[in-house]
Amino acid sequence: MDSAQRDRLLASAPFARLVARRWRVSLTLTALLFVMYYGYIVLIAMNKSFMAQRLSGGTPIGVPLGVAVILGSWVLTAVYIVWANRQYDPEVARLRAELERR
Repeated sequence: MDSAQRDRLLASAPFARLVARRWRVSLTLTALLFVMYYGYIVLIAMNKSFMAQRLSGGTPIGVPLGVAVILGSWVLTAVYIVWANRQYDPEVARLRAELERR
């Protein structure tokens, strides 16, 4: 792809819509991550007695909740990767191929 084709791709309306969709997905997943993380931090700060409650093995409930936050961040990352592989990358390839045919 030469620079003129690249410039046409970057200036095209379908590509702009695709980029906007990528931003929406990224910001949504980022917001979910912040809610999980800061929700956990606020729970620690505001309800220490709840977080200190012991589970059956003697582990405070805050520990598995912390692990859940970490695992949740991995899940959100996986969601983005799957979305990018199934939606974003094929659409970019389609747009690029369409421009190269012109």
